[in-house]
Amino acid sequence: MATPLPPRLLVADQVAGTLTVLNLPDGNESSALHGRHLAEHAGFLALPGGRVAFVDDRAGELLVLDPYGPDRDRPLVAAAVPVAVPAEHLAADPTGRRLAVTTGLGRNEEPWSDLLTAVDLGAPEGREAVRIRTRTGEPGVTVTGGADPLVVLRHREPGRFAAYRHRTLMAAAPACPRTEPDADLALPDDDGHGDAHDPVTGRLFAAAGSGVHRLAYGDGRLTAEEALPWGGPGRGYYLRLDPVRRTLWSCVRGGPADPGRWPEWSNDAWWYGLDSGRSGRVPLGPGLVFRLAVTARHTAFARVHPDGDELVLLAVDSPGGPRVSARVGLAPMAGAPRAGGTPWDGVERRAIAASPAGSLVAVSRGGHGQVELVDAERPEWRRTLTVPTPLHEGGHLALVHPDDPAAGDPVGR
Repeated sequence: MATPLPPRLLVADQVAGTLTVLNLPDGNESSALHGRHLAEHAGFLALPGGRVAFVDDRAGELLVLDPYGPDRDRPLVAAAVPVAVPAEHLAADPTGRRLAVTTGLGRNEEPWSDLLTAVDLGAPEGREAVRIRTRTGEPGVTVTGGADPLVVLRHREPGRFAAYRHRTLMAAAPACPRTEPDADLALPDDDGHGDAHDPVTGRLFAAAGSGVHRLAYGDGRLTAEEALPWGGPGRGYYLRLDPVRRTLWSCVRGGPADPGRWPEWSNDAWWYGLDSGRSGRVPLGPGLVFRLAVTARHTAFARVHPDGDELVLLAVDSPGGPRVSARVGLAPMAGAPRAGGTPWDGVERRAIAASPAGSLVAVSRGGHGQVELVDAERPEWRRTLTVPTPLHEGGHLALVHPDDPAAGDPVGR
């Protein structure tokens, strides 16, 4: 009988331009890419079959990786397709064949690009990509399922949803024509940030100040459903779907608007059961909490604060709802954000990754070239992995298993 392949951690250093694939839990290098600069805001996108996609923001390419390919005499890079950059958000339909990439700020003060790229990895003539013009901004994106999926953009200022048929985009003329949406709908808020898609029901979700807006499509039009409240003060800037428990997750931030006072921000884990309709909040502590990661039985958050950083683990199957099961201290970062300055400009950060197929959680230590590995089932167990580059700005992580259910969340993280 063949030996089972281990979980693998993809560690991207977007500043140094490297991507290293590590075996877990030992941290030995499995494969690597050099000269590739991941678009950190768009992140990694889990695809069916244990594949992972990301955008190289310097080369202007969408790369599809097969982390287990070299074990089976296949290349690590399964596909490379040209796309418009700087990549803001990345999403796929549930099959992983049809994708969309939006553009945003990059390293600029204001949004300047209105290009949207549609990709078909299974086109009859081979992999194809088409670019069209939409509206300047920082649009989020989701791609619905079915034989004729929609690419749905979530715009800000003014808030609006715009839906394009993927096959219409793929038939667009050369030279980036301006293209009108097939359907659109006003979004009541101008501060949307965070998107999710439930492939089971086809519903789309967008986080905004007034709550999580829900969207359905049918009979050629978009329909807004009742928004989900945050359940208290503050709002979430990020949405993630746990595809196994069918739960939406976010972190609700409250406190002063001044980013220099970020150590005073409050943070609550917010959750909503897509099938049960139950929801709740769990206090995480003050400071900066943003992205989160989903394991087989826990949801993990990295909290940054001048008094000490920590990994916060929530047990999600508790009878009364999710609860904090462990707080694991993290080694400090020499270039950590400080009070009085923003927690994201010119400072080190932390990336976090996990998989719903296992219990391991990875958290980066920006500027030190290290990743802390913790077992959510046994939080006293931990291991420090070292990579050959500093991981300035925290790098970016993805944790995968050979048959990973993470592709049930078809939005880049």
